[in-house]
Amino acid sequence: MTKSRRIRHALLGRAMQQLSLALAVMLTAMPVMAQRQQLLLDGPWRFQAGDAKAAAELDDSTWARVVLPHSFNAVDGEAGGAYYRGAAWYRRVLERPAAAAGRRQFLEFDAATMAAEVWVNGQRAGRHDGGYARFRFDITNLLRPGRNLLAVRVDNGALPQVAPLGGDFTVFGGLVRPVRLIETDDAHIELLDHGGPGVQVDTEALTSAAAQLKVRVQLRNDGALPARRLLRLTLRDAAGRTVLQQSQAVELPAGAADDASVQLNVAKPHLWQGVFDPYLYRLSAELLQGTSVRDSVQLPLGLRQVAVDPQRGFLLNGKPYPLHGVNYFHPGRPGHGVAVGDAEVDEDLRILMELGVTGLRLVHYQHPPRVYERADELGLVLWTEIPLNAAMSEAPAFRDNLFQQLRELVRQNRHHASVAVWGVGNEVYRSDDAIRDLLGELHRLAKQEDPARLTTYAHCCAPDDHPMALQTDLASYNRYWGWYDGEFTDIGPWADRLHAKLPAKPIGLGEYGAGASVLQQEDPPKRPQPGARWHPEQYQALFHEAYARQLSARPFLWGHFVWLGFDHASAGRNEGDAPGVNDKGLVTYDRRFRKDAFLLWQAWWQREPVLHLANRRASPRPAGTVAVKAYSNGRQASLEVNGKPMGTVPVVDRIAAWPAVPLAPGRTTLRVRDERGATDSIEWDIQP
Repeated sequence: MTKSRRIRHALLGRAMQQLSLALAVMLTAMPVMAQRQQLLLDGPWRFQAGDAKAAAELDDSTWARVVLPHSFNAVDGEAGGAYYRGAAWYRRVLERPAAAAGRRQFLEFDAATMAAEVWVNGQRAGRHDGGYARFRFDITNLLRPGRNLLAVRVDNGALPQVAPLGGDFTVFGGLVRPVRLIETDDAHIELLDHGGPGVQVDTEALTSAAAQLKVRVQLRNDGALPARRLLRLTLRDAAGRTVLQQSQAVELPAGAADDASVQLNVAKPHLWQGVFDPYLYRLSAELLQGTSVRDSVQLPLGLRQVAVDPQRGFLLNGKPYPLHGVNYFHPGRPGHGVAVGDAEVDEDLRILMELGVTGLRLVHYQHPPRVYERADELGLVLWTEIPLNAAMSEAPAFRDNLFQQLRELVRQNRHHASVAVWGVGNEVYRSDDAIRDLLGELHRLAKQEDPARLTTYAHCCAPDDHPMALQTDLASYNRYWGWYDGEFTDIGPWADRLHAKLPAKPIGLGEYGAGASVLQQEDPPKRPQPGARWHPEQYQALFHEAYARQLSARPFLWGHFVWLGFDHASAGRNEGDAPGVNDKGLVTYDRRFRKDAFLLWQAWWQREPVLHLANRRASPRPAGTVAVKAYSNGRQASLEVNGKPMGTVPVVDRIAAWPAVPLAPGRTTLRVRDERGATDSIEWDIQP
């Protein structure tokens, strides 16, 4: 082969590769004349911080290339101090073939912080106010064959009409969750009802013999002609076997919305029993034309009932269920903020299941869909809330936005068995009629949207029996005695007094905790200042040891949630070992270290054997006599130091303690063993 022929051959090969790639992209994006199709629009996008006039049409060739999820505060939002809050732009090209007749296209955003305006080919598709809920726009009439330009302006500034107006957390701006293009039939299950799935399931009766379900399917026909379809509902068990199937004909008027209600009766239902047996059915709703499925939605379905008794606490399917866990503040990671994916959610929930939680409080706004999905599968009971946090406005536009965000939270998540409690706010720093009335309105809206679930408000800064604390089904309190004020021992007597004062009101603990750095060790610790730069790990452990003893002795509490599962970014903080971080987590922000308090709570909550020597990072340390302790859910434990027995002691309140252990200079190994054969060991460098 001559040199020129080799060159032509190579060029032809590269051209064929490029053509094949182009065809693959085109085929991926092409509409398929069947049921709903989804195309993930993760990248590349062009990005520019700041605002620009008519940026929907400007040249973006010099903009940065990014892949979603993305936050423009991934660096400054974690550094402490001021960070950028304002407008930014995202743009990308979407190649599309000619649209098939009878198809609709929607843009779906899982979140855009805090407000988003969207353009397609220079034409405005819509605006959404609120940074944490899913929303969609119908862009069928804005798309054209070939090249389409999508432009999104986001704004995480302090917008007076958009909640939250305050809060102890960084407001990470950007397209922080996935974006998709959805295509489906003109006649379809509703996509524009506050981001919800368009299918609603209510349990009207539930016994061991039968479950009676009412299923409401919202339908829409965007076509120019009436449509006749068959609505088919199929319930499958956890193994995928069909439990029941029911169909009915539906007539959909042109250009109109409609709905259909179907009664389903399930014989001998397998109940969803939390972490002990998180059994899930799967419900599919399909619209058929002839034998062809034109649109469909699938939902997990857990059959359960929840209630709260002021004396016995949280009830699942009529029986007391120990509801304890942590406040979970999004799956953030260093260098990314909250712009992370399913893998990070899964890692976090694996860690929390290792801890032994039975429930989570999802703070302080709606979480990624993956959190709710995995909670269903793992059996975690959720309290999830809207971002009415710290501050409020009496302007009608702010109230309307709160109502919108509450409707979005409920309609997007009411099908999840894990969701038990709707939160209507957290720590609003005023105690007048305006906040009382607003909380009452939000409670009533939540009950109107979903009568079967409970409501609560996390109260902090007014008397415990103030009317603002009592507007919801459940009363919840954020208390930090022994950290900000008071003493560790205050928490139990406080709960007893409040329970006696409000015997008919279920009360629970929404937050409690103390800061800790794994880089700062002091044994025994002095009480630190909350806002100071010295937060020894040992003090956090003592705080939680005291709280665990007292809370476990009070089963009337409907639930209690440690603040916080993982350290999280809070730009306004400058304390502990790093600025910009709230360090009250049981696990560090990077997820590398489980603090001693994590192992303490694990000993209280985990059903598997737990044995952990505390203070493993307190090295080097001086020679002399030291108190040694281990956390355990066993009955007794034995200690050895460099192979020398130090005695066997009982485990009391999950702690085995040796109060006076002599340590000589040199490398020292401590080993502990319990009656079940579990062991743990640490090494300390003992200095003269």
